[in-house]
Amino acid sequence: MSSADIVIRGIRKTFSLGAKSVEALRGIDLDISKGELVCIMGASGAGKSTFLHILGTVERPTSGQITYDSRDIFGMSDDELSEFRNKNIGFVFQFHHLLPDFTALENVIMPALIGGTNMKEATDIAADILKNLGLSDRMEHKPAELSGGEQQRVAIARALIMKPSLLLADEPTGNLDTAAGNIVFDMLLKASEVYKTTLILVTHNDAFSRNMPRLIKMKDGLIEEDIKR
Repeated sequence: MSSADIVIRGIRKTFSLGAKSVEALRGIDLDISKGELVCIMGASGAGKSTFLHILGTVERPTSGQITYDSRDIFGMSDDELSEFRNKNIGFVFQFHHLLPDFTALENVIMPALIGGTNMKEATDIAADILKNLGLSDRMEHKPAELSGGEQQRVAIARALIMKPSLLLADEPTGNLDTAAGNIVFDMLLKASEVYKTTLILVTHNDAFSRNMPRLIKMKDGLIEEDIKR
């Protein structure tokens, strides 16, 4: 058994499209150590997002195994998997998916309240994260009152509220201009360092990939290259 904190072996994913089957992932083997910063790149249809969804336990693989600290996550029931996901994995997507009628602070505390944290503790944690992400003066603003980059930083804060061991970011700057995207990327790196979180980033941005210590290139549902700098 590998000493890595996340061990991925033989992950395959097949989707049925009518009478046809499409194999999105064709056998992924990978070890990811705690605290690593990993960038995943590849052309559209390479399997990047499917892999991230499986790694984040949003989808189950057709076959294969993933262990987190030697725990077989897909051996869990759906309820156990949902609880594991809420406590251990944070997600940041291209579109922030913030609730429009709630303030930045309220959006961030929501996962903690769902997870059973009391309001005061959740509020204190959320405020601290928003402060670290440069949003201390924007906490009472609703999403429509924030810029695109600020909204995405709120989404990062929401992903961190449960202090996850793994942060997954799927094209988090794809909907932002260059300046805002750079800020969001820097904030993801800062968050990973401050909160000791493993970061796996899917992006098409070459500049971002050059600033990550590990680059994984995917093609046709397989890992084409695994570059450690």
